[in-house]
Amino acid sequence: MKKILSLLVITAVVLAIVSTQAFASGKETEKVESATEALEEIMAIPETGIPPSLLRDAHGIAIIPSVIKVGFVLGGRYGRGILTVREKGGRWSAPVFVSIAGGSVGWQIGAESTDVILVFKSGKSIDGILNGKFTLGADAAVAAGPVGRRAEAATDEKLKAEIYSYSRNRGLFAGVSLEGSVLQIVDESNAAFYGKGKIRPREILDGDGIQVPAAAARLRKALARHTVETIKD
Repeated sequence: MKKILSLLVITAVVLAIVSTQAFASGKETEKVESATEALEEIMAIPETGIPPSLLRDAHGIAIIPSVIKVGFVLGGRYGRGILTVREKGGRWSAPVFVSIAGGSVGWQIGAESTDVILVFKSGKSIDGILNGKFTLGADAAVAAGPVGRRAEAATDEKLKAEIYSYSRNRGLFAGVSLEGSVLQIVDESNAAFYGKGKIRPREILDGDGIQVPAAAARLRKALARHTVETIKD
């Protein structure tokens, strides 16, 4: 038991150091730009990407680029990214910064970086995130998302999860299990990005008196373009 606890502590410390360095090396604007780039690259190959019907009906999308996953018998993941929701009329909101963290048990060793995308089918889960820590699989059903156009029927008729999760690593894009991972609002990043000492996530998503930075405007434009294209398909 002591050995397991020691390994858990070592893994947690390494993960914290790596994740902190990863985010410290890029400011909030760079994180939004990375999220936009990840979206563009994934949507460039629709045959192996998120099914159009899933995007068409999505209430919100979280894009978390460069999630660091570290394993040494006991593993964990951590990353920061953005969450955006559909406003009235179908427009995408300005992004709110979020973090994802989780652990796993199993014989593993090494470290890797992946891009994670979460597709939310309703506002229920979004409300849960805004109200505090939100655990995937516990607070709402989460499933590894289907990929490609051929998954359309399965997405509409068989899959009933509240959230669908995806991961991209070394050019491969597929559904991934993220049960047990915790999503949380990163208030300090929101304050820094929007230039306000204190700003509530609801203010950002509702667009109440905020000035949207150029990087966020580009992200919203990319989301709008791809969702319009998926509706036409």
